[in-house]
Amino acid sequence: MPSSLELWKFLIFGYVVTVALEMPVLLLGLSRQHSLRRRVLAALWLNACSYPIVILVLPQILWAPLGRTVYLVVAEIFAPASECALFYLAFLHGTRGSEGFGRSVVRDFATIVLANLISFGPIEIARQIGWVNW
Repeated sequence: MPSSLELWKFLIFGYVVTVALEMPVLLLGLSRQHSLRRRVLAALWLNACSYPIVILVLPQILWAPLGRTVYLVVAEIFAPASECALFYLAFLHGTRGSEGFGRSVVRDFATIVLANLISFGPIEIARQIGWVNW
């Protein structure tokens, strides 16, 4: 398991890479009701909320006692689930009327999940080839 210092050192680099990978997906995939400004904000803000937990908190409580695989599974479920919830609360709650979870909400949530999946791959590859040391 990486040390706390290694995790803190990785936080900014990982956040920037994650946002760079996820922003194009969110810009293209979020439903058209969201302005360009909101899409950019979503890429920056959602990751700012979930990423520190994924990088600083979850490794400390999961990795050491349960292993890296359990950490990855939990982290990769936590990140999109929490981001979907935050997105809904910030941008969608109270704006749907009787539509409820219509197509645009499903599209938004699917886009957030896809963005998270896309950002996982390159960072994991960088770890496997030694560019990231944890």
